[in-house]
Amino acid sequence: MNQRGTGLRERGITGLETSIVLIAFVVVASVFAFTVLSAGVFSSEALKQTIFAGLKETRSRLRQNGGVFAFSAQAGTTQTVYKIVFIVSNSLAGEPLDLTPPYTTDESGLDPDFDAAAVPATIISYADDNQRKGDMPWSVRFIGNNNGDNLMEDGEKAEITIWLLDRDYSVAESAASAVQVMDTSTANGGGIGGLTATDTLVGKSTRFVVELTPQIGAALTIQRNIPPGLRPVMNLN
Repeated sequence: MNQRGTGLRERGITGLETSIVLIAFVVVASVFAFTVLSAGVFSSEALKQTIFAGLKETRSRLRQNGGVFAFSAQAGTTQTVYKIVFIVSNSLAGEPLDLTPPYTTDESGLDPDFDAAAVPATIISYADDNQRKGDMPWSVRFIGNNNGDNLMEDGEKAEITIWLLDRDYSVAESAASAVQVMDTSTANGGGIGGLTATDTLVGKSTRFVVELTPQIGAALTIQRNIPPGLRPVMNLN
């Protein structure tokens, strides 16, 4: 009588199957690691660009140097401030800033003189308790060492003049027609954007704010008060 064996059957995996599974795990892990590293590199690059952009904004900021001066003259029977003058420089040895002015001045005849060929990159606004002007006429004069262009570079200083009114230099500052409101036309070479006939003249004890907004960098804000008594030249510090 024959007796069949009753041993249990055993199943297993071969070395080839093990290798395939291991390779699959390695490939998936590699793809995942590459994705994580790529995302990390992208985030780091974006963060670096953000930091550099912030530094660029900071390094490009204008800085006021010295005092702020207001000049007054007669407009009919009223003595009024017609221009504000101060000096700026480039802070922290920052990148050059374009200070191409929309107006020039020669203290001859009517100032300021509109420059039709200029393409200004810096905007200057003016505000007081009675009015706000978003794009004031202004002129610039570089002082001290400079290379003769309109770029504010490291070590250079520029005298900014903001014109509230037109000044007729053919007459004395005490004459009734020494300063005039701006007629919103550049056809006669005069200014636009300053105070017009419908605005309020800037007199004694007026508090005002001036803001210079360059093409690159943060704005420079200057706040001052006109003295209780007007003089031809006033140091507002």
